[in-house]
Amino acid sequence: MTLDTTFFGAAALGLAAGAALAFLVWLASLPLRDVSIVDSVWSFLVWLPAAVTAAELPHAGPRALPLLLLTLVWALRLSVHIAVRQHGQPEDRRYQAIRARNQPHFEWKSLFLVFGLQALLGWIVAAPVMAGAASAAPWRELDLVGLALMAFGLAFEAVADAQLAHFKADPTQRGRVLDTGLWRYSRHPNYFGECCMWWGAWLVGAAAGAWWTIFSPLLMTVLLLKVSGVALLEKDIGRRRQGYAEYVRRTNAFVPGRPRP
Repeated sequence: MTLDTTFFGAAALGLAAGAALAFLVWLASLPLRDVSIVDSVWSFLVWLPAAVTAAELPHAGPRALPLLLLTLVWALRLSVHIAVRQHGQPEDRRYQAIRARNQPHFEWKSLFLVFGLQALLGWIVAAPVMAGAASAAPWRELDLVGLALMAFGLAFEAVADAQLAHFKADPTQRGRVLDTGLWRYSRHPNYFGECCMWWGAWLVGAAAGAWWTIFSPLLMTVLLLKVSGVALLEKDIGRRRQGYAEYVRRTNAFVPGRPRP
């Protein structure tokens, strides 16, 4: 696909929309003294720039509607899931650590360190959706593969999150390890589903000629594996969950596979 000033102008408006949403959530975080509320709007920091970009284009391409619908379902589900999980809880310990490292005046620094950064990351992740929506290229078989992978990832993540929420709600399971359902085959099946979602979006973008947006799923994969996902969660979970070391020994960390004997 050929990029022009129209696309870049629309994408810039998408970035501005994401930044505006992040600014509003930052304002809400000040009286709450809780910046972790950004997690519940993270998915909309991805979807909103894509939606604004598509709306600003003179003529959206044939992929715009399915891409925006699938990412909207993803954004709504993830936002509600995180908001319900965080309701009544203190600020997430990850953000508590960031707050402690950036005193004094963290409340002002958080506008850039937390909210501004997440708005920028959301815009970057949205690149395949923005570029795919802008392309007038005809449908290809790769589009169907990409959309199918997006739908699979969305469903896989939703089922994994529901299984984990049910497990945590059972007081008899406190301190134990969830190793049934999808969690029998992967220690982080929800993150695997999320990863599939964005590699699928890239396949659709690639079918539209936007193969260069591969930085989006690569960024998401790195975040999930090395930054805020697997690596961070597993740093101390063995001390909090009885039998986790044995679970690690027999279960793949990310890509689902047959449990080892």
